[in-house]
Amino acid sequence: MEPTILRVPGADGIQLNVLEWSREGVPLLLLHGFANEAHIWDEFVPHVAPHYRVLALDLRGHGDSDWHPDAAYEYDDYVADLEALIDHLGLERVVLVAHSLGGRISMLYGGRHPEKLAGLVIVDSAPELDARGTTRISTDISAHRDPSFASRTDYEQMLVHNYPAAKPGAIRRMAQHELKQRDDGRFVFKMDVRFRGAVGAAAGGQDAQDAKGGLDAEAILTHHARSRDAMWEALRKLECPTLVVRGAASDFLNAEIADRMVDDELAKGQLAVVAQAGHSVMTDNPEAFAEAVGRFVLGE
Repeated sequence: MEPTILRVPGADGIQLNVLEWSREGVPLLLLHGFANEAHIWDEFVPHVAPHYRVLALDLRGHGDSDWHPDAAYEYDDYVADLEALIDHLGLERVVLVAHSLGGRISMLYGGRHPEKLAGLVIVDSAPELDARGTTRISTDISAHRDPSFASRTDYEQMLVHNYPAAKPGAIRRMAQHELKQRDDGRFVFKMDVRFRGAVGAAAGGQDAQDAKGGLDAEAILTHHARSRDAMWEALRKLECPTLVVRGAASDFLNAEIADRMVDDELAKGQLAVVAQAGHSVMTDNPEAFAEAVGRFVLGE
């Protein structure tokens, strides 16, 4: 399968990159997590494309979507992009399948527009994240703050460390789609390094401002704390069927928080725990992930 590439206006005058995999059926929109991009879903797409109009978004500052000139990467900015995208494409009702950062964006969007959601799949994400996972990300980013690579193979070696359970095919796709080549021949991240660096500092609790300007780690921590309460409140407003997917070995979403989401906050919540998977559930165990989500969105 090969997608059609759409350029869609987001908020603040930026352009968003969207992969459209199929045209018929209820729209199903895929949202990736921090530092990934839309192709992270490539292995999952064939399971749902025959049944839904499947779209995958590069979040602002990621993939082939624009970087924001003033480094506007707070949750409200991402929600505004989602609102603009759904409005531009004329989507009356949509199913969101969203991982990590995308999951948190989808919760806030759903709280503001519950009537727009026909269904929601929250993949290893929650209003409150396990400190083990955020510390790990901070450590990984600090070790590779603004790297370049001689080849995509060099980046694959880093990815194998960061995604120890991911399948080789997923590692190759990430290396293919998360990098761009500079004029000097070296490869660098497509992701805005200002966002990457500031999130790394914030995740580690560091009092630091990104040297390239625009993002303050302390401000990000404050924003995350404020957004945490808004996310819990958003879950209570959701009326659509909602599936929470947790990797059994996840260091981001612990079992107690997942249970609280499903048992206490969501009106129509279900939980699926995917074995042999960490935080990046869809790359660690793609077959079991597709089976779990397929039972939910396809009624299998």
